[in-house]
Amino acid sequence: MSDPSATFGELQLCPQLLQSLSELGYETPSPVQAACIPRLLAGADVLGMAQTGTGKTAAFALPLLQRVDLSLNQPQVLVLTPTRELAIQVAEAFQAYARHLPGFHVLPIYGGQSYQVQLRQLSRGPQVVVGTPGRVIDHLGRDRLKLDRLQALVLDEADEMLRMGFIDDVESIMAQTPEGRQTALFSATMPEQIRRITTQYMNNPEEIRIAAKTSTVANIEQLCWKVEGVNKLDALTRMLETEDYDGVILFARTKTATTELAEKLEARGYAAAALNGDMNQAQRERTVSRLKGGQLDILVATDVAARGLDVDRISLVINYDIPYDTEAYVHRIGRTGRAGRQGRAILFYAHRERRLLKAIEKATRQPINPMPLPSRDQVTQKRIASFRDRVVEVFGGESLQFYRDLSHQLAEELKLEPQDLAAALLYLAQQDKPLQLPPEAAAPEKPKKPSKKERKDNGSDSDVPWESYRLEVGRSDGVQVKHIVGAIANEADLDSRYIGRIKLHQNFSTVDLPEGMPPELLKHLQGVRICGKPTKLKRDKGAGGEYDEAPRRKPKKRALKS
Repeated sequence: MSDPSATFGELQLCPQLLQSLSELGYETPSPVQAACIPRLLAGADVLGMAQTGTGKTAAFALPLLQRVDLSLNQPQVLVLTPTRELAIQVAEAFQAYARHLPGFHVLPIYGGQSYQVQLRQLSRGPQVVVGTPGRVIDHLGRDRLKLDRLQALVLDEADEMLRMGFIDDVESIMAQTPEGRQTALFSATMPEQIRRITTQYMNNPEEIRIAAKTSTVANIEQLCWKVEGVNKLDALTRMLETEDYDGVILFARTKTATTELAEKLEARGYAAAALNGDMNQAQRERTVSRLKGGQLDILVATDVAARGLDVDRISLVINYDIPYDTEAYVHRIGRTGRAGRQGRAILFYAHRERRLLKAIEKATRQPINPMPLPSRDQVTQKRIASFRDRVVEVFGGESLQFYRDLSHQLAEELKLEPQDLAAALLYLAQQDKPLQLPPEAAAPEKPKKPSKKERKDNGSDSDVPWESYRLEVGRSDGVQVKHIVGAIANEADLDSRYIGRIKLHQNFSTVDLPEGMPPELLKHLQGVRICGKPTKLKRDKGAGGEYDEAPRRKPKKRALKS
């Protein structure tokens, strides 16, 4: 077993990858990375038992990148993921790690994205393809995706693919890959069907088990804000203005981001400084001393730089970038709530990072409650209260006779009422930091999601006109409702609320979809496989009726938003 305290350099990664990791703020590998990277570099098959949030993407991406032939513009690595969000996330990780590998291309392929875009990108010869099983099967069937030069296959979250009914597609894909290819399979659990795949399609895989660590976090109130509608930095400053805190640690993912964020906060009037791995020990000690002494209020830090940091006045931790590692999250928020005091932690996350949020909640065994973004009125009232305190402070400690005489003189000369003069002076006094935020542009009102009772009464979402479709798969094929929802949501890029009532029969099923589905999307769904069988989706006109392949109405884009 590799030493979990080893550095990435000791894992024999090439200089280009090490440079990327350094720029991304990675310093020491997580247990799954330390265990998997040497084995995958050596060409072995790996069976990894690891949860989301343990750093497994880097565990397979880094060694497989090192083995890619950049002079060959053909798919050499194929990664299968259960959802389009995870496919995008994995592809972005490959791109980030390969930033210093000239000529490298990675392509995510998933349902709901234009075929023409994907075909054009496939023709450019990506070395790595990351995709959902349904769309990969589709491209293989059209002979658009060639796997004859494939060196490695990765199954990410295999148990989730089983749960969503994609496992037969996965086996079909594996059967079409070269026999000599390397395989890495990652799964949080090991059901019998997954175990059978490892026996049939993998070559003496080395099993790596990373125990899921659960940690309770006492004395810390945990909140989260979903990044949407407002610039991240603007949202951060609203929170800093309305939160009651003494000292703050703000966590960013990279060393570069800590410096940039600290500079932007300083420009907005905050006493902030960066703390990262590029600082020598003397600089680090000086910065921490300034925080302890009250000359600094905010430290913007990376995970590694904040290790061992114990400052009593830290009462708030903000995760500006969500950590990929659940243990890192626990270490981050542990910087507050020290010695039995109450702490507060806020987590920023994007929609596609919600799986990481769930993994963190599981690891901490506590819910992370959503919080609203402070409103403009809340920020204004907080600024007024602060301004009022400063006025009271001036009256208690300064001689104001000169200013009384001057204000009387100005009122006489300008023929102003005292209130008007006071208002003008207030305006001038707050020009550097206005008491009022600028007015916001009116955001479009989101459609209200129907209640559970409304959906029950109407059989589906009452705000959406529905049409019924027949699928040639049923109970006899082992199909469950979750399999149909998973397949359609993934391949059609539909939010689950736009998948209506589903009825299972012995040899077929019916599903309600939004009226006006685009014909090209319906044509694609006809070939989607559920539990290994094509759906042959057609419009359902009821018993004894005909089945149309596409509705006659024009598409309604509103119903397709997810």
